[in-house]
This record gives sequence, structure tokens and C-alpha cells, in this order.
Amino acid sequence: MLVTCLRLRDFRSYERADVELGAGLTVVHGRNGAGKTNLLEALYFGCTGRSCRTSNEREVVRFDATTTRVEVDLRDAEGRARALAVGLTPGEAKRLQADGALVERLVDVAMRPLVCVFMPDRLELIKGPPALRRSHVDQVIAASWPVRSATRRAYGRALAQRNALLAGIRSGRTSRGSLPAWDAELARHGIALRDDRAAAIELLGPRFTVLAEALGLGTGAELRYRPRSRASDAAELAAELAERVDSDLERGFTGHGPHRDDIALLRGGRELRAYGSQGEQRLALLSLLLAEREALAQARATMPLMLLDDVMSELDPDRRAMLADLLRGAGQSVITTTDLAHVPGAEAPNVTRLAVAGGAVLRDAAAAA
Repeated sequence: MLVTCLRLRDFRSYERADVELGAGLTVVHGRNGAGKTNLLEALYFGCTGRSCRTSNEREVVRFDATTTRVEVDLRDAEGRARALAVGLTPGEAKRLQADGALVERLVDVAMRPLVCVFMPDRLELIKGPPALRRSHVDQVIAASWPVRSATRRAYGRALAQRNALLAGIRSGRTSRGSLPAWDAELARHGIALRDDRAAAIELLGPRFTVLAEALGLGTGAELRYRPRSRASDAAELAAELAERVDSDLERGFTGHGPHRDDIALLRGGRELRAYGSQGEQRLALLSLLLAEREALAQARATMPLMLLDDVMSELDPDRRAMLADLLRGAGQSVITTTDLAHVPGAEAPNVTRLAVAGGAVLRDAAAAA
């Protein structure tokens, strides 16, 4: 599934923009603050229905505007035209459309393109709390095996029910007699979720190691899943939960299970979150996203759209060339830069160049001179 055109209305710094993308590599060039990152965010927003930069989506509406709309034109493998659209008016429900029909969630639309995005502020995925890494891996699971996305939701519902029951027991409104049933329910979904996460790390891990070394992180890079429970099946996990009931009642919530898991990114056995430099953390994030791109292409037989913001500025010439070769090799990618010279092959005739200047997007960087 290729993105052929992106149309923006009152999104961030853009009052209006119509952008045609190439089938391979598209390079977005412009000075700092010109709106390059906003363009990538709009692409992500139009393909997923959410922002990759903020949880407060009021921020995506252009200053002094009351609503924003992003439309994404697509072309499928048979050459048929498809379309996605997102309309947002702060204070109202988002309007999400696929081929003109209203949908509840774009991520559930089978024909939408998968998207991987690198932005410098996403380093929190590496150095932030475990919840960010859990959520990210759960998104990879949903993208790789859509049918398994229900497992995480089922676990979340069971966890909420058990926590509500714990609150009722603490307040004296209910007895402990109902806990074993919810322990069993939570354990059933918990083991399934843990197995899904382990499968995702098994899929990503070898690719991450190879890409991390190729991009300059060095040898010994590793992606490791750290589940909280050592249970081998649901019965054992339920027993672990039962053993911790008193401490759960004391704290008021469930303190054990897959909602406390972590995913570690290591080099030489040491966590990059704590011991990696800013540059090493950037390389780890880039390696992880490229590994996901390859894994999703294998699992879904379609190459995700890759969005890369200011990734070349901290790579040496050899790594830039290696990354450019990866991006040109297969699939559709959009990369931003302040200097075209930082993207090897950017001047090639099969590369689409877009210049961002003065609140407008021009088809070729030469036109901005």
C-alpha cells in the first residue's frame, strides 16, 4: 500500500498543503523550524488517527484555526485508489474515515499502511519508564498479528476488574471469596500476553542485533524481554497472584503480572537506558525501528512506511550511506534533513525531493533556492 498524496488543512504550521510522495524515498529538505517534522507528524496522523508527538491533540490544530483535517490518498497492490481521512475539532470526537466510510479506529482498518516513525523526542522509548516499552511492543504485536491485539485488551479489562475487587475488599464492601476466579481470569490472559510479547522479541531480536552493529552501535547489542512472572502456565501465574493478595490489598492494586514487565535494550550486557550515551540511544532506537520494519514486512507481506526525522545529522558518512541504501532498497520512506548532502543519493532521479519554506511545500528542493 503506497501513500501517493497527503493533504493538510490547518495542521500545525500549515494552513494548506498538498504533497505528492514518491513510491520509494522522499527527502524533505528545509531550514530548522520550517515545518519538516510537522509534515511527518501529519502523515502519521493521517495513517493512524493519532499524533506521534503529543497526547494533547489540540496542539495539532493550527493557531487561530478551529479544526484540522488530514487526507491520505493511497494506491493498493492492484493499482486501486484508496483513501484515509482524519478530522479533528477540539472538544468533539474525531472523524475517522476509510474510503469515505466512518470508522471507529484507523488502526483496525485492514488496508491502511503500517507506519514506523523515528523522531529524536522518541528517545523516551529507550530511556523512559517500562510502560512505554511495553506499550510499544504491544503495538508491534497488533501490527504483526492483528488477531492477537485482543489479548492486551482482555488482560486490561481483567486487571481493572481485579483492582476494583481489591478496592471493594479494602473498603469492606465485598469479601475475598471472588478473588480466586479473577486470579484465574487474569492469569489466563496474562500468560497469553506474555507469550505474544516473547514471540515479538524473538522476531525483532536478531534483526536488532545485526542492524545495531551495522549502524555503529558495536557488537553485543541485544533486545531482551524481562517478564515479571516466572510461571510456566496460567495455573502457576494464578498461584503467584494468590500468594501476593495481602500485599496487593495493602497497596490497593495488583502489583504482579505482565503489566509490570519490561523490555531491555542492551549492549555488552549493560542497559542502554542507564549506561548508553545520547548518541548510542539514538542508534538503538533507529535499529529497533528498522528491525520492526523488516519484521512487519515478513509478518504482513507488506513493507511499512518509514518516517525518519533528522536522523542523518548524528551519523558519520559511512552510516549515512548504509542507511540510505536500506531505505532505497525496498518500501516507501520519508526522511527530513536540513542539508541534502547529508542524504547520500538524494539527487538521484528516482528520489522525490520536497522543499519546505515559508509555510509551503515545493515539489523539488531546487525550487526553493
